[in-house]
Amino acid sequence: MELNDNVVVLATLVPDTQRLDFLPRHFGRQMMTVEQHLYSRLSELSQDYTGGYWNFYDLSNGGCYLAPTAPEQFRVVVDGNDFEGTLSADAAGITATLFTFSEVAFRFPHVGVLSTRFHQLRDFAAEHAEAGLIFRAID
Repeated sequence: MELNDNVVVLATLVPDTQRLDFLPRHFGRQMMTVEQHLYSRLSELSQDYTGGYWNFYDLSNGGCYLAPTAPEQFRVVVDGNDFEGTLSADAAGITATLFTFSEVAFRFPHVGVLSTRFHQLRDFAAEHAEAGLIFRAID
């Protein structure tokens, strides 16, 4: 994924052997808050989400995101901006993760890593195949 300054941001699936380290590495003491908020947020955004296994992704710019593995597509509704659309599981995960990073960053303004993670993921999302839908959903 290429950005304006020609820096490519790549996502790498975190292997099962490194999953336990993922949340503490990215969020420290706020790891449980981020994780719980994320699952709740997707539940609010999509009636298609009923729980399940999530993939964890590291980004080459230091960021990260989480995405559910099923179903393959989610009908997403954002009441605050009248967005309604169908997103892939990956794009729905990115959208829910962006909402989560923003909302939790405002809740814990002294934890700068949260807003940093938001901007890192936003840079990746800008070049995602579903960037238009993601940005309409979070607008």
